[in-house]
Amino acid sequence: MATMKIAVTGSTGLIGAELVRSLRTDGHEVLRLVRRAPRGPDEVAWDPVRQYVDAAGLAGCEGVVHLAGAGVADRRWSAAYKKEIRDSRVLGTAALAEALAGLDTPPKVLVSGSAIGYYGDTGERVVDESAPPGDGFLPSVCVEWEEAAGAAREAGIRTVFARTGLVVARRGGAWAKLIPLFRAGLGGRLGSGRQYWSFIALHDEVAALRFLLDTESLSGPVNLTAPQPVTNREVTAAMSRVLRRPALLPVPAPALRVALGEAAGDVLAGQRVVPGRLLEAGFRFAFPTVEEAVRVAAAGN
Repeated sequence: MATMKIAVTGSTGLIGAELVRSLRTDGHEVLRLVRRAPRGPDEVAWDPVRQYVDAAGLAGCEGVVHLAGAGVADRRWSAAYKKEIRDSRVLGTAALAEALAGLDTPPKVLVSGSAIGYYGDTGERVVDESAPPGDGFLPSVCVEWEEAAGAAREAGIRTVFARTGLVVARRGGAWAKLIPLFRAGLGGRLGSGRQYWSFIALHDEVAALRFLLDTESLSGPVNLTAPQPVTNREVTAAMSRVLRRPALLPVPAPALRVALGEAAGDVLAGQRVVPGRLLEAGFRFAFPTVEEAVRVAAAGN
């Protein structure tokens, strides 16, 4: 990738923080969009819910990576929190897309976050980017989330929707909760364990986002998942091997529903998603298997 000026939203999150570090290490100029008064020349003010963006601060950006959004699994899904999940994505994306479209010289590319939640419960059916959206809350959010970037596409900005899977990392996401449990010998399959988990190592997630920034042939939806999705039972076995702990305590589906409420449906659902377009474009995964991804996450990398 040639040196670029790149703006990033969600820069304090699991993926965003690592992306910013990676880009700056390689000499790129990174602007961080922040929801407070900027504290330096590398920060730009925005408020996604109020749909405010300091567009002048984005002048000269060649690429934008939009990752901001309320954590899907951070709280139980009350009506208020479901609205926050939706609004933080849909309103923020619309505001950013309109601000970019209105610049005298718009950026060349917008990589806008999305999720494999778009596909809903696919069971054992393998799906790639050509699959239609599923049914339910998360698929409907993902559809609106992607549609909200319409102003950028209409302005001729190459727009890519990074449909990310379950990111394997020690410090955030689902694995930040799983790794301590397994280290303590309290891990086990969730529900039946037959549901597919489409995962991606944090290292590969960041590398894929950078690949999307630089690959001019890619636009529209691109799945960011490892090549071979695995079942929750296989995830459990890999965790047990890597961490050298037994995994004998399965969590039954009713207990998950009590603990997580409506969100348990997504934990128990299966998504067998493959990165068709990423592979076709020549991207290579550093950690393509779940055991490799868990091993590097458990080591803190």
